[in-house]
Amino acid sequence: MIETQNLTRHFTVNKKTVEAVRGIDLRVEAGEMVALLGPNGAGKSTTLRMLTTLLPPTSGTARVAGFDVTTQDREVRRRIGYIGQGNGAGHSQRGRDELITQGRAYGLSAAAARERAGELIASLGLTEVADRIVSSLSGGQRRRLDIAMGLIHAPGLLFLDEPSTGLDPQNRANLQEHIRRLRAEHGTTIVLTTHYLDEADHLAERVVVIDHGRIIADASPERLRSEHAGDRITLTFDHAEEARRVAAHPPGLIEGARIEHDGTRVVIEATGGARLVPELLRILEKENSAVVSVEVVRPTLDDVFLNLTGRSLREDGADLPGTTGGKDEVA
Repeated sequence: MIETQNLTRHFTVNKKTVEAVRGIDLRVEAGEMVALLGPNGAGKSTTLRMLTTLLPPTSGTARVAGFDVTTQDREVRRRIGYIGQGNGAGHSQRGRDELITQGRAYGLSAAAARERAGELIASLGLTEVADRIVSSLSGGQRRRLDIAMGLIHAPGLLFLDEPSTGLDPQNRANLQEHIRRLRAEHGTTIVLTTHYLDEADHLAERVVVIDHGRIIADASPERLRSEHAGDRITLTFDHAEEARRVAAHPPGLIEGARIEHDGTRVVIEATGGARLVPELLRILEKENSAVVSVEVVRPTLDDVFLNLTGRSLREDGADLPGTTGGKDEVA
C-alpha cells in the first residue's frame, strides 16, 4: 500500500537548509495498522504530508496505493483518506451537508453521497448531531465527523495525523474504538501519528519510531519493548545492608542486567522480568536474603525511545516549517 525509497524533505529557513525528513525507507502492506511515533519536529507530519501529496519530496520516491505521489498525485488522492490535526468541516455548515459535499467532490452522485453520508453517520454515532451546525458540536463529535469526511469515498488507505489531540480521555477511548471497528469491518489500511503512547500500543500492530527525520526502529510494540527496554524488577528487603549486599553480589541469573540500589530497595532492569522473578526469589531464599515485596513493571514505548535516543518521547520540540500547512521554500 505504501513504499518509499530514500524519501527526503528539506526546507530553507533564514537561508539555511533544514533537513526535516532524511532518507526514509518505509513499506506498509494492505490491511496493516502502523503508528509513526516521535516528538514534535521529528518528521512525522512532514512524512505524512508527502505521502498524501500535500508536500512534494525534495528527493527520493514514494508510491501510495500503487501510484507515484509526485507524478500521479490525483490518482493517489482518489484512493486515500486524510484526517489532519485541524478540523476539516466548515464551522457554519451542517455536518451532514459537509459529508455530502465531500462525497460529491470525490465524484459520487448526489444520491450515492447522501447514502454514504447516512451510513457513516450511523456507524460513527453521529445520528443525533449530524444536522447541527458544526461549531455547536463537541470536540469528540467534530473528530468523528472529520473521520467520516475522510471515509466518505471508502478509501483503502486512511492517514490519521494525531487524531486524539485535544480530546478528553472518554472521547479518546471512543475514537480508538471507532478506529478498531473501521479496520475490522472494512480491512482499511491505517497509518497514524500520535503523541499518546498508549494509543500506539493499543491500536497499532507495528510502530515506526522517527527521530531527526530518520527511522530508528520499526517493529511491533512488544518486540520494541523486549529489544530496547527491559522490565523493572523492584525487590524490597527489611534492611538496607541486605539490599546493598544483593546489589553488590547479584545472583548469576541476572548477570549483565542493570542494577540500582536505593536504601532497602534493589531495582533490576532485565528482559523477561516476570519469568525471572520465581527463580530469583528461590535463589535469594537459599542465600537467606528475605525479600519483603517484589514488583515487576513492564517497559513503555517511552522507555524504548529514551533508550534509543537518550531523550523522552514526551519532550516537545519546535515544529518544523510545513508541518502545520504553512508555505515552504524547498531547499
